Amino acid sequence: MPATESGPHAPAPVPLLRPADGLPDVVADRAALDRTAVSLAAGTGPVAVDAERASGFRYSQRAYLVQLRREGSGTALIDPIPMGGDLSPLAPALDGPEWVLHAASQDLPCLAEAGLRPARLFDTELAGRLAGVPRVGLGPLVENLLGLTLEKGHGAADWSRRPLPESWLVYAALDVEVLVELRDVLADLLESQGKLEWALEEFEAVRTAGPPAPRAEPWRRTSGIHKIRKPRPLALVKGLWEARDTLAAERDIAPGRVLPDAAIVEAAVAAPENPQALAALPVFRGRAQRRLTSYWFSAISAASRLPNEAAPRPSPPNDGPPPVSRWADRDPDAAARLSAARAALAGIGERWTIPVENLLQPDLLRRLCWTPPEDGDVDAFLAAGGARGWQRTLLREPLEQALQSRETTS
Repeated sequence: MPATESGPHAPAPVPLLRPADGLPDVVADRAALDRTAVSLAAGTGPVAVDAERASGFRYSQRAYLVQLRREGSGTALIDPIPMGGDLSPLAPALDGPEWVLHAASQDLPCLAEAGLRPARLFDTELAGRLAGVPRVGLGPLVENLLGLTLEKGHGAADWSRRPLPESWLVYAALDVEVLVELRDVLADLLESQGKLEWALEEFEAVRTAGPPAPRAEPWRRTSGIHKIRKPRPLALVKGLWEARDTLAAERDIAPGRVLPDAAIVEAAVAAPENPQALAALPVFRGRAQRRLTSYWFSAISAASRLPNEAAPRPSPPNDGPPPVSRWADRDPDAAARLSAARAALAGIGERWTIPVENLLQPDLLRRLCWTPPEDGDVDAFLAAGGARGWQRTLLREPLEQALQSRETTS
């Protein structure tokens, strides 16, 4: 199906309400999984892939449903849970064909955990960004490029629930119904813009990226922590956050459902001196939290006993440049370099209709402008920072010119 027209006179999109081949039975045992593997191996062309997690409900990021669709084999809805999360019997059938996913970096870790890894990848969200499509969510892309509308409303559901409602399964099946068709339209669009090879580099970078490195101090991302500027209350935040994380992992419950961030910050500010004072705080006086009073107060007590020199400082260690707002005072030339580099990237992004953040990681740009390479080799600096070949080719000369910028005084 060709891409649709846009604007007030475009035809109304056609709603996708039911899977074209009907709703398949959920694959939930080894025998059915083996049959699915045989069917997928007999299919042709790329494989549309999606996975549903239970983010916001569970601590783990495992897949609770995996959807696959391939020409000649139809759609498969697979429940990994009855099979111990192991879907590796599908791996031989899925090892050769290209996988088509939307926002692949979100699903690849849980698929790898289930024993499934792509040999080739096409990411429709990333393709949309590089093609300059204004809205790159799956629904808007399908509507704008294919003239179809997808079912909505279950993406943030608790997919660990069993049994899964039929309406959820319909939603899941439809998510892979037109992925390959969308892939073909986006590939044609990128080809016409001269960007298809760029996109293939990006897809390969996503495919081979591996899991993100653990954050050095994840507790510092507690919502509301900006209200706390002293080491002792920060130690209480850290202690409660770590106690919550341990309990959430043991119970496989999302941390925010074990104890809200707001309650951690409130307890850190109040610094209760005994379990009764802790239990008097609003969230902690609830029935679920009353049973855990001793657990939470133990974490508070341990943090309170830390020597002053062991308590965390308000500003975390930072191996990168200072906040950009301080550059003009600390290094005016670096501020001038960054301003010139940002202007150059904005012009290139506008010329190629690519978002600036997809041209170069903002952190890498800041590091380049704060501490330019002593030997002047911008290309090597970008390569060491993970920039792809197409980015380096496009940006090397403009960035070399930007690094020559200096503060001007009136």
